[in-house]
Amino acid sequence: IMPGRTGDIRIHDAEGFEGMRKAGRLVSECLDMLVPEVKPGVTTAHLDDLVREFVYDHGAQSATIGYRGYRHASCISLNHVICHGIPGDRPLKDGDIANIDVTVIVDGWHGDHSRMYAAGQPKRKAERLMDVTYEALMAGIAAVKPGNRFGDIGAAISSIAAKNRLSVVEDFCGHGLGQLFHDEPNVVHSARAGTGPELKPGMFFTIEPMLNIGRKDAAILPDGWTAVTRDRQLSAQFEHSVGVTEDGVEVFTTSPKGWHTPHTVAR
Repeated sequence: IMPGRTGDIRIHDAEGFEGMRKAGRLVSECLDMLVPEVKPGVTTAHLDDLVREFVYDHGAQSATIGYRGYRHASCISLNHVICHGIPGDRPLKDGDIANIDVTVIVDGWHGDHSRMYAAGQPKRKAERLMDVTYEALMAGIAAVKPGNRFGDIGAAISSIAAKNRLSVVEDFCGHGLGQLFHDEPNVVHSARAGTGPELKPGMFFTIEPMLNIGRKDAAILPDGWTAVTRDRQLSAQFEHSVGVTEDGVEVFTTSPKGWHTPHTVAR
């Protein structure tokens, strides 16, 4: 029986870590598979088809197909879309940037991971936005260790953003993860150090900061899913699934090819 949300932050054992490693590895292999496929002229619907086939070919399930009526195996968020972009028929143009977010279920465990991709040659400001967003994610992950607090993650992220004059989206956050897609707690990306629940070994969650070139304000389109920047300036996001270990953090969604970093490697 699937566990439901209890309001408590779940503590997982060694078996949970093993399950999350498998799910995390598969989702990062899926996003690696997309690297050569993201190019001008390709539609986001085609990329979504590739994701769905990959997930099913590997005996896994898509966590997003059927989730609250959502019908796709990925969210693909272009340019000024912050998150939850719906794959469709618009072909990518040279210079477009896209966040591709995929969640798989392997033996009941969820692997949730997203990365930025560029079609063709992105503008310098778009490259810089992607680089800083990745740096902010990794700073947030570096704050994860037993005894620290969830606010330390948000403080690390928001300080990198502020230093680079970028804004942190506050309408969306990371979340607990495991045998549930969205569990306790909410992991906020803009917070004061020393606030929030204490980090303890065995906690699993996502860190997935969204940074904007302009203001932090988001609007939801009439489709009920797509979140865009109100000022239509570019947004970027990176996401890893992590677990708190006895002495630090384990990232479950590291790419076997080292391609989870901003996409200078794959162009």
